[in-house]
Amino acid sequence: MEGEKRNDTSFSRKRSFTFGAYGGVDKFTCGDEARPESAQGNILDILDSPATENKPFLSTSSNQRDTELFEIIEKLQGSRIDEQRCEFPLPLKSQILTMGGELPLILSSESGGYWIDPPLERLVDVSPTSSHSGPDPQSYDIMEKDGEAKIYHEFFRSRYHHSFTAVDPALGPLVLSVCLEEEENKLRVILRMKECSLHGVFSVSLFPNVPSSVELAKMLCDRVTVSKFEVVSYLKAPDLITAFDEHRVSPNFKFGILYQKEGQLTEEDILSNNEESEEFKDFLSILGETIELQGFTGFRGGLDVCHGQTGSEAVYTSFHGREIMFHVATKLPFTEGDPQQLQRKRHIGNDIVALVYQEGQTPFLSDVIKSHFLHCFLVVRRIERPEETEGIAYQVSVTAREDVPPFGPVLPDPPIFTEQSMLREFLLTKLINAEISCYKAQRFSRLELRTRSSLLEGLQTELSTRSHCMMGDSSLPALSSSEGVRGVSEGSGGFIENFKRAIRVRSHSFETLGVPRKIAVSASQRPKTEKDGESDKSPGPLPGLSDTSGAAELKDQTSPQEET
Repeated sequence: MEGEKRNDTSFSRKRSFTFGAYGGVDKFTCGDEARPESAQGNILDILDSPATENKPFLSTSSNQRDTELFEIIEKLQGSRIDEQRCEFPLPLKSQILTMGGELPLILSSESGGYWIDPPLERLVDVSPTSSHSGPDPQSYDIMEKDGEAKIYHEFFRSRYHHSFTAVDPALGPLVLSVCLEEEENKLRVILRMKECSLHGVFSVSLFPNVPSSVELAKMLCDRVTVSKFEVVSYLKAPDLITAFDEHRVSPNFKFGILYQKEGQLTEEDILSNNEESEEFKDFLSILGETIELQGFTGFRGGLDVCHGQTGSEAVYTSFHGREIMFHVATKLPFTEGDPQQLQRKRHIGNDIVALVYQEGQTPFLSDVIKSHFLHCFLVVRRIERPEETEGIAYQVSVTAREDVPPFGPVLPDPPIFTEQSMLREFLLTKLINAEISCYKAQRFSRLELRTRSSLLEGLQTELSTRSHCMMGDSSLPALSSSEGVRGVSEGSGGFIENFKRAIRVRSHSFETLGVPRKIAVSASQRPKTEKDGESDKSPGPLPGLSDTSGAAELKDQTSPQEET
């Protein structure tokens, strides 16, 4: 009776993820059963199962004891993995697979939380013979992650300018830069705060006298309450300020590519594909070039180019001055006996945007891939055009979490591409813009605010301290070269080291992610940390959580995006 009750309530599970020693643990409750009793019953059922009940636990034979121990561990592990499955309810799965006619590329999940473009109600006529209307590829604009990040480098460093620091009681650390553009008789000002940087250009004729640093700061932000700023006299201050301003700027991107065959509706099925059809290979050739990872010198996106631990091949391309590495699921290592394929998901689960290529009519479910990082999917399906000589067209759809703002370029109506060059231009632009737009989602924006606050505080302290030392302040201890005076340009030193440290470890706050911290964890259950062994040309804005979401592991690594 207890087993029947558990079966009756199997579809009323309430899902949530927490981080444990082995990664994400999928908690659930069934009906009125409490979690501890359910978990205890699970383990007791395993230990009392027929496979072990007839075997004495304490045996005189050492080999027999070892065998029984490993059998118990295997069953416990198998139960834990089964609890993390994200299976479709069988009635829904069978309904989808038996539906006739053209099915949409994407279906929303029952729990919601995602938007789909184009909306399902617009997909009335997606015939490849329909009239094609959409923007010209020349109008595909690539978004900038931080449009004002390079203003200081472009307008200040080549001109005589001053910088100032202060600590506002309400706003926290402030760093102000002022430049006089005599040729245009203008004052250009940048005010850096925890939330953002404000940039303004003012005509000198507006001021009867040269304005003070406080007046300029208040013109950009009326919440400034400080009465004075300290002037920055440190000779290498421009290097530190530039590093802070451009900490989010990178020309490198990495995206996942999933291969979905007919009838595949689960994460396990999609990640377990090994064979690549000619159709899928043709699509990969549109996106980029298949390269050998061994000895590859370009942007590697976290893949191993020395020891072959992440496969032998990958897809890479350069696009309008940007380098893009694709994590193709079928080219990442396949592990026999691991239905979750963690060696694949540890890369794709750390991407922010993934592209799904479909063969057949099986829709992609918005939330089928469990990940704390993946926020957007672009889905592509090839359709036949029997009336044309080439007979090939590609249909495109997009889905993203509901807190990701819309991004361009706009899908044509109908969302069908008949030319491969236009498809490539659209997809690569859409992928880049999707990632930049995902940074505005609530989870990433909170992490970025925390990171920026930490970096700005370090910058203000560094500039103030070194300026006082330059002016011979005897109350401060002399800074040795090992603390950064000699090595700013080499990437060593106080602020630079703090900068790198904040980029790498800022994500270790579980509260920022909104993930509950596990209490009372034993030493054997603590998450393992591992060095990714990668250096960053330019640190990125995101945390170093290696997310397999179902088997997530906590890593001390660099940004999921900015790996070289």
